[in-house]
Amino acid sequence: MGDLMRAVGYRRALPITDPESLVDADVPMPTPGPHDLLVRVEAVSVNPVDVKSRSGGDPKGFRILGYDAAGVVTAVGQAVTRFGVGDEVYYAGQIDRPGSNAQFQAVNENIVGAKPASLDFADAAALPLTTITAWEMLFDHFGLSSTSTGTLLVVGGAGGVGSMVLQLARARTGLTLVATAGRGDSQRWAMEMGAHHVVDRRNLVESVRAATPDGVDYLISPYSKGNIDAYAELMRPLGHIAATDEPEGLDLLPLKAKSVAWHWELMFTRPMLLPEDAYQHELLEETAKLVDAGTVRSTATTRLGPLDAATMRDAHARVESTAAIGKVVVSAS
Repeated sequence: MGDLMRAVGYRRALPITDPESLVDADVPMPTPGPHDLLVRVEAVSVNPVDVKSRSGGDPKGFRILGYDAAGVVTAVGQAVTRFGVGDEVYYAGQIDRPGSNAQFQAVNENIVGAKPASLDFADAAALPLTTITAWEMLFDHFGLSSTSTGTLLVVGGAGGVGSMVLQLARARTGLTLVATAGRGDSQRWAMEMGAHHVVDRRNLVESVRAATPDGVDYLISPYSKGNIDAYAELMRPLGHIAATDEPEGLDLLPLKAKSVAWHWELMFTRPMLLPEDAYQHELLEETAKLVDAGTVRSTATTRLGPLDAATMRDAHARVESTAAIGKVVVSAS
């Protein structure tokens, strides 16, 4: 039997209050494939997708979660060209491989970036998944650039993805940014992240109209169910919406009269279906430059440790409560 490592995972889908919902285990060390890095995980962050995966049904055997990490490269596959042993990196991994809630993880070099030098591992671990999601929506799906103008509505501006959409759009476009947020703390956070206007998330149409009477050109939607009629009213003709959720039976017909384009965003599409694509590597490298220049900041707000089952249950419980602002990060030690 080969070397073992400690990992946190689950065997059954259980409420996070159940001690068996996430458990510690010794599992075999991953062996890096030709294009893989073997990374010693120094910190992770917890995203809604972790919670969704854990509660989505029983896995086959023991499943390790975790879709954000920062750490140090300890070995490389024979075809690796971008990184070497000792490099500090950050990445979001992929949904069809073992996750980052472990001492070591194997990850394709094409979805890994050099860690921002100005951040510690915990602050860096808060960034990859939400950054990739935000970047793909703004600069891939919407095709925005530094000369882009118009208005962007960010629903859920104080959330993990919303926080990065606001920062990246403020740094790399000329758009006017309108964010929805709930209570005072969330509204203040969205302003700190770069929103020009923050509006109450209730009474969406009236709130947004008050800030931008002519409607919006672009819209980020993490909560699409029940909002399509409001979006149809708020969108300008030929506008663009990008959504990260997947409500069953979603009816988009109200958007047709204005020829509004609907983009699905799943940041795992490239790692799963286009493994040779280095787009995520490149955007993480660009983001690290923005971070080190002081233009973009980490969204870590809650720091926990060490990386064991008890701590991860605490982290999952915090993410499950919708009151969280920013990101929950967990350090290995």
